[in-house]
Amino acid sequence: MSAQEDRLKKLRIRSWRRGIKEMDLILGGWSDAHLASVDAETLDLYEALLSENDHDLYQWVSGQAAAPEPFAALIARIARETERA
Repeated sequence: MSAQEDRLKKLRIRSWRRGIKEMDLILGGWSDAHLASVDAETLDLYEALLSENDHDLYQWVSGQAAAPEPFAALIARIARETERA
């Protein structure tokens, strides 16, 4: 397994094993569908995003609160692509 494949596998696991079930479904589903096709910069940002609190993440993805600027575009993408799924 390459370093890239190993990293993607770890990120998918972290996406599916969140603190709240809603975020498991949102981030797990999104990671399965999109992680393999994102660029290195987005992958780095997504990895940083996974360190954020699940309750904050849920509020950002659901539009209940504004996401911090570094994550705003990625959160908007995840919300948009999750709605279509």
